[in-house]
Amino acid sequence: MYRHSLRKRVAIAFAICVAVLSMVWGFAFLAAIRLSEDRVLTQQLQVAAESYPSLTTNLRGYDDVASLPESLREWAQTNPAEGLYEFESEELHVAVLSTDNEKLPTDNEEPSAENESPRAFVVFDVAGIEAASSEDWWLLLVIIGVVGTLGTLGFGLGVVVMRRAVAPVVQLAKVVADIDPEHLSDEDHKRIESGRFGDDEVGLLAGTIEKTLQRISAFVERERYFTDSASHELRTPITVITGALELLEQSDLSATDVKALDRVRRATLDMRTTIEMFLCLARETDDGLYDKQFLVMPLVSHAIDQQRYLLSGKFVDVEIDELANPSVCGHPQAFSIAVNNLVRNAFEHTLDGQGPITIRLKEHELLVTNQVSRDADERHTQIEPPSHGYGLGLGIVQRLCERNGWSFSLLADEKRVVALLSW
Repeated sequence: MYRHSLRKRVAIAFAICVAVLSMVWGFAFLAAIRLSEDRVLTQQLQVAAESYPSLTTNLRGYDDVASLPESLREWAQTNPAEGLYEFESEELHVAVLSTDNEKLPTDNEEPSAENESPRAFVVFDVAGIEAASSEDWWLLLVIIGVVGTLGTLGFGLGVVVMRRAVAPVVQLAKVVADIDPEHLSDEDHKRIESGRFGDDEVGLLAGTIEKTLQRISAFVERERYFTDSASHELRTPITVITGALELLEQSDLSATDVKALDRVRRATLDMRTTIEMFLCLARETDDGLYDKQFLVMPLVSHAIDQQRYLLSGKFVDVEIDELANPSVCGHPQAFSIAVNNLVRNAFEHTLDGQGPITIRLKEHELLVTNQVSRDADERHTQIEPPSHGYGLGLGIVQRLCERNGWSFSLLADEKRVVALLSW
């Protein structure tokens, strides 16, 4: 479709615009010069016609100062240098000439009236020929109008030419703007149609975008297939194990077997939570669950009950400071996973006698605090959520918060660790 590259098209468009404007300005100046010449000749002819039959001449020569017009005599007696002079009030133009160049003063000799060169004067009477002041203003307005018109035409021409030159870029931008990156479909890459942009830079860019969208669409399709399959294949064994544990609970078991059964049940629960957490992160879309409204306190209570076994054998108190009963808009499962991770980390990393663990619920914040020293104070610094040290799940919590528009930060020092989840 386009035979030249974008760079060449822009250069050609600029050259055409400059060439056309130069030609227009050249013709305009030529026309102005010709009009000025015609006007001067016309004015001279009109003055001569008005004085017919006794024709007068506007151009006269004078060899003597005394023969000059009276208005110029005083000035001429000052012995003006050679050159051209204009007297606007008298409407006269005067050329001063030297008629004798033989006698020149030496370097040590002062010029005097005796050795001064004789002067000749050529006087041009422009009365009736030069334009009046009012005509000058009208002429200035005409020039301004012409310049403004040519400037406007030049700007319009430049806009038209440059639009034609960059039209492929604009067309590609419109096509890309119509694609919603949040809801990519398998047909989005076909909208580009890179073949219609030729082999220039725009065509290369269109082809790259088309291939990229095609790969993204294929990746999204593989992701959906994987999460659907993994959701079924991974949850089925967990369901089987949970059912078997329920059957075993109905049997007569010894105390040792009951403890082992509890460990298996907790491990199964952790595995279920981990599977749900990774599937939640892997899904590109989740059927509109990111816009649900839910209460925070029930999820916090459930997480405390679910992870309380980690405090068995420890003399650690759990204090719940419920300052508000907020509700959150987002993915309830993602929020539950995040809260479970925070509570689990707090319970797991609090040693015997280092409590209490404080869970404070505000209108827009959830704070989980566990002390690592008995002499805790209020000083703490913010650190990046690590992927280890305080639990592998904190990095996952960070990603879950980013997906839902929440904020997560970890405040830690030598005496306490505060996990802050805000929405």
